[in-house]
Amino acid sequence: MDRLVHILNTDILPPRQFTFPFCYEPHPLCRLAAAEVQRHIAESGIWQGETSCGKMFGVLVVRYELGVRSCELGVRSCELGVRSCELGVGNYELGFIAAYSGLLAGRNDWAYFVPPVFDAQQPDGHFKVTERSISDINREIDCIRHSDEYKRVKAEEATLRQKAADQIAAMKQRIASAKAERDRRRSDAQAGLVHISEADAAAMTRESQTLKADLRRLKQCLDAELSAVHAITLQYDERIAALRQRRRSMSDELQRWLFTQYRMLNARGEERDLIDIFSTTTHGIPPAGAGDCCAPKLLQYAYSHGLQPVCMAEFWWGESPRQEIRHHLSYYPACRSKCLPILTHMLQGLDVEPNPLTATASEELKIVYEDDAICVVDKPAGMLSVPGKDNVESVESIMRQRWLQYDGNPIMVHRLDRDTSGLMVVARTLEAYHSLQQQFACRTASKRYEAVLDGVPATHEGTISLPLMPNIMDRPRQRVDMEHGKPSVTTYRVVSTQGGRTLVWLYPHTGRTHQLRVHCAHPLGLATPILGDPLYGRGTAAPRMYLHAAELQIVHPTTGQQMKWLSKFI
Repeated sequence: MDRLVHILNTDILPPRQFTFPFCYEPHPLCRLAAAEVQRHIAESGIWQGETSCGKMFGVLVVRYELGVRSCELGVRSCELGVRSCELGVGNYELGFIAAYSGLLAGRNDWAYFVPPVFDAQQPDGHFKVTERSISDINREIDCIRHSDEYKRVKAEEATLRQKAADQIAAMKQRIASAKAERDRRRSDAQAGLVHISEADAAAMTRESQTLKADLRRLKQCLDAELSAVHAITLQYDERIAALRQRRRSMSDELQRWLFTQYRMLNARGEERDLIDIFSTTTHGIPPAGAGDCCAPKLLQYAYSHGLQPVCMAEFWWGESPRQEIRHHLSYYPACRSKCLPILTHMLQGLDVEPNPLTATASEELKIVYEDDAICVVDKPAGMLSVPGKDNVESVESIMRQRWLQYDGNPIMVHRLDRDTSGLMVVARTLEAYHSLQQQFACRTASKRYEAVLDGVPATHEGTISLPLMPNIMDRPRQRVDMEHGKPSVTTYRVVSTQGGRTLVWLYPHTGRTHQLRVHCAHPLGLATPILGDPLYGRGTAAPRMYLHAAELQIVHPTTGQQMKWLSKFI
């Protein structure tokens, strides 16, 4: 057995099913393996050369036959004694393999970690050789663009164009002034103030024609002068354009070639390259970096070396990127944009845990208030607000069934995340919907949320303002983008703190997707995620995400009465 499988000496029993990688609670075996990896990172010094702010690491716990591997492994093991598994078909040991996403300090060959699915970093390999050719094209383009001759002819052309524009503008101004004078004389003649003879009228006509002819000749002269200079710059520009087109073609061809080298296995032994895997996705092509995340690297190594996957987890090491939310040593699901199509293929043949996001809520929807115009409900955590792709039960589907006897359809005024519980108002008529929409848009309707934070924030009250936008590379996550994000504002107040957890009241002034979750977790917000948040949290074990819409206040769309409802959280 090779040296990249590290022994797990423990009495912890393995899970019955493999991890669903897009929403999971790290298994104790994964936590034990991750602790070993974290110790290796801290002690080995591999992180010293990393210049980026952080990196995702992953562990895959595996089974392998007892006796195949022995003491000549030359790797470190936990000091808890030997552990083996009796599976009924032979004796097995538990171990783990580790990986990091992409490159670490510019390298993909660090000892202790599994290699990439395909090594594109070989200096004499096709990828690097072609990459150097593309770099040569870049240098040739830069050489042309920064040459003294190119700068000179570009500057000369710009000067001539400005000179021509100034001369034409001056000529047009002269023509306009002459025309204004002629118009004045004609106006005075109509008023009987002056007399214009036929000769004068003819002279004015000739003046107009002459000035227009002078403008045409000026333009022709300037165009000829510019054309001579532009012909020189055009040669340079056409050469640059040709080089850029060649570079684009080479890059596209190289990228496509690279994706065909990533031939991903699954548990059945079936193999597909990335071009094939992504052919049925929305964009039809793999995104850059596909296949280099932790999960695909770990599973590929396990399948190709006869290791049986048991469970898997990924954790973040280092500082958080400015736009995203990552907490040091916290666990995160696999990314969806790169890994969802790949892992959908790679997990075939494994007994994988069911997707917890498709599970129905354990509690029923509570009706808090209902009349002919509106209905206020108390949504349990785990229930969708509106039907999703899996067509599971939602607030909208329940209310539609409830109102069948009235021949009416529910109109959703606002939504709560699936993992968020609490109060929602649903309109029964179009008039009620428009009234409530206006109240939410004008912020005359108010909402208060309660959340339990996984930690203690530095401040006790204040306002968070962070512009948000979807993370198109990892939906449904949102990210902070100071330039392109939409404004989102939340007021908060800490209510109590106990045992390293904090109860906080949150008042959203805007309604962006995942607004409260991001504002709590982001370093520029409270820097303390909501307990149990599967997307932005720290991976702390929790039965649910502790975010609850506890108070809702609106003006009744029919009666005009101010109404308020409260829902108990904890």
